[in-house]
Amino acid sequence: MKLLALIPARGGSKRIPNKNIRELGGKPLITWTIDSVRGLPELVDILVSTDSPAIAEAAVAAGALVPWLRPAELATDTATSIAVCMHALNWYEKEKGPIDGLLLLQPTSPFRTTASVRSAIELFQKHPQRSIVSFSPAESHPMWSFYLEDNNVRPFMENTKEQTRSQDLTPAYVLNGAIYLTSPNYLRQRENFIGSDTVPLIIENPKENLDIDTEWDWTLAEHTLSQQR
Repeated sequence: MKLLALIPARGGSKRIPNKNIRELGGKPLITWTIDSVRGLPELVDILVSTDSPAIAEAAVAAGALVPWLRPAELATDTATSIAVCMHALNWYEKEKGPIDGLLLLQPTSPFRTTASVRSAIELFQKHPQRSIVSFSPAESHPMWSFYLEDNNVRPFMENTKEQTRSQDLTPAYVLNGAIYLTSPNYLRQRENFIGSDTVPLIIENPKENLDIDTEWDWTLAEHTLSQQR
């Protein structure tokens, strides 16, 4: 099986400037993701899609392929991840030949393990016509979620009973952004990694599920590393 790992790493991070090359535990954030999959036999390449020369330099130093800088129209706040995926996928298959699957790995999930990626690949080998997407247990159950309307709180779900015990609720899961894997045909036909036939990869470890989006997330990541020393 031939899989292409794709790491999207735009340079214009606003909440955490230069996030993708900021050092975490002594190495650039993007290097954590590259290191987690380098050497997997199913991967034909680890391609980094970026508009930043600095990120490109760090990615190449870590062993990734950066054949071009991302076009400006794909480096805006409104550019979708699917558009970025299609750009990279179309280029790769034109220049390097067909692949069996595209493995999307966001660099903001630095603690994703090689074992989890292997689990995703094993699921994909069993279900090559479907998509594999990672989920984690929801920290706050939707039965206990509310929204504001005219200065009042309203439940997101009907028949909410605040006294319901957590152990009596159906387990809820959320996308954690760590792993997306599907075939080129699936992606081209649906323009989405998620469908009614998506196979979930449940990752229980809170460390792996950390998605760095804010300075507080970064603080949590640094604290996590400090506890391992």
